[in-house]
Parts: sequence; C-alpha cells; structure tokens
Amino acid sequence: MRYRMLGRTGLKVSEVGFGAWAIGGPAELGGTQIGWGDVDDGVSIRAVHAALDAGVNFIDTADSYGCGHSEEVLAKALGGRRDEVIIATKFGSRIDPTGNWVKDFSGGWIPQAVEASLTRLETDYIDLIQCHSPWALEALTDDTFAALETLRDAGKIRHVGVSVKQTEHGVPILRRWPQVEVIQVVYNILSRQPETDLLPLAQERNVGIIGRVPLASGFLTGKFAPDVTFPENDHRRRSYPPEKARRVVEAVEKLRFLERDGTKSMAQAALQFCLSHLSVSTVIPGGKTPEQAGDNAAASDGVLLTEDELARIRADVTGDLAGTTVSKK
Repeated sequence: MRYRMLGRTGLKVSEVGFGAWAIGGPAELGGTQIGWGDVDDGVSIRAVHAALDAGVNFIDTADSYGCGHSEEVLAKALGGRRDEVIIATKFGSRIDPTGNWVKDFSGGWIPQAVEASLTRLETDYIDLIQCHSPWALEALTDDTFAALETLRDAGKIRHVGVSVKQTEHGVPILRRWPQVEVIQVVYNILSRQPETDLLPLAQERNVGIIGRVPLASGFLTGKFAPDVTFPENDHRRRSYPPEKARRVVEAVEKLRFLERDGTKSMAQAALQFCLSHLSVSTVIPGGKTPEQAGDNAAASDGVLLTEDELARIRADVTGDLAGTTVSKK
C-alpha cells in the first residue's frame, strides 16, 4: 500500500481507502432508498479487517449510511484498532417533523449530529468531518463553519471538508470557504468532470481530494450484464434505470483491455485510473466482503496504468456516463 498526503491536513492516507456506505445496509430517508441492499454485519466486519490488514488506514462513512448503522458497525470492527485508522464521517441529512428528508448545516444542528456520530463510532474525536452533499450552495453559511471551528477547538473534530453532490459546487466552495481542507467528489472513468476545473484548483490550493464512487457503483468491476436489475432496497434500482444501465455496461465493455490475467482486475484498473491524477489523495471504493476489500486494496500494489492505457481510456470512453448518486426523490 502506498500513501499520500490529504491536502494540507497533515494526514497521510492510504491511496485506497474503505468506503463504508454499503455496509450500512438498507435504509430510507423520507421514503427514498439510500442503501445498497442487505448485508451481514459479521461479513462487513471481516471486510474492514481485511482492508486494515492490507494497509488501508482511511475509512469514510456518514451518519446517514444505514441511518447510523455503518458507524456502529465500524465501531465494532475497529475495537482496539482505532489508533490505526483515520476516520472520516459526514453530517447534514436528517428527517424533519413532517417526515421529509432535509439538509441541515445550521450551527444548532451540527453539535448534535457530531455528538451522535461520536457515540455511534465509540470514539472521542473524528479525524475529518464533512458537510454531506449540500443540495444548494446556499446551505453552507458562516454559521456552519463557525460551529465546526468551535468543535475543532474542543477537540471533537480535527479537519473540515465538504462532500459535494454536484461537481460544479466544488470550485465555488473552495473560493468562498478557506476553512475547507478536503473536497470529496464523484470521480471515475465514466465521470471525469472534476478534471476540468476542480482537480487543478484543489492541487493549486493544496486541498485534499477524496474520489468517491470510483467503481461507478460497481459497474467498473465489469461484473454486470446489460439487463442488470437491483433489489428494491438498493438505491441503484432508481439511480440506474434500464436504459442507463445498458449504456454504462456497454461503455465498460470497451475497457476489457485493462484486465491482466492474474495480475490486475477491472476494479483495480479503475481505481488506478483515479489515482493517476496527482491531485487525488485517496479513493474510497465500497467493500461488502473481505475478498472485495482485499482486491480493492491491491490496486495500490500493482503496476500502474501506462500512458497508452490512459490515452485509450480517454479516447474510447465518454466521461459523463455515471455521475449519478442518491438524491432527493
């Protein structure tokens, strides 16, 4: 495993992290499915252990993943190993009194959200707290960052970031809020929009970049057929309707040249594509099983993609096919 600096935070993170969204299991917010289907907590814990044993030291979760269950599973998995890990979590999603899914980045809500995450994670501090996918830039205010600064002064959190819902939010956030040390953004072979403006600006300002959905919700593993369907409790059933799923699978088939028998899987090649951009500090593929976690981590051990392979990817595959993530219905 190789490691990179997470922007100016001073944190040295594994190139391949562990995305803990999927291990939260099925969940709804305001009637919208936000999970990845059924999981076995015992298997999830073994997946986390496999990642740690492979050198992964960065884990990303959120209070909404499994409506808190992801954080609880991580607490069990990290028992006795907290000091080995850099934990990133997120806040901002909650249900209002009418049962609607709302985004809340107010100074009144933030301390409550952070305390709840600390309790579920069974830790005294969070290494990186992130505003979770604001639906509008106006949701972030001076009040937001003042509350976060207070929590940092109290030792509850160490660093501040924003996980952007829309790539185009990243640049104005960096220009408006110097407190933001890290941006998390959808970035993969099929969603390359961050390369235009966000990644260069982040590199210029020494802001860490976390590449999320680096496997395009699993499609870049190459395991899905054109007629793939997902369970009712898997958000991909809505995020990838049949026509979109077919187009994405067709695009992925053009990438089969990246596989190397016995030495590189399609997933590893996809992760290495993200890591080829030097502004990217870490990528956070999900791993439901120890085998998936180990395969993902090995992307940092193998031979990197060649310049010819990178050029062929860009020539053969459109970079705006799979940026969709869970959103309000």
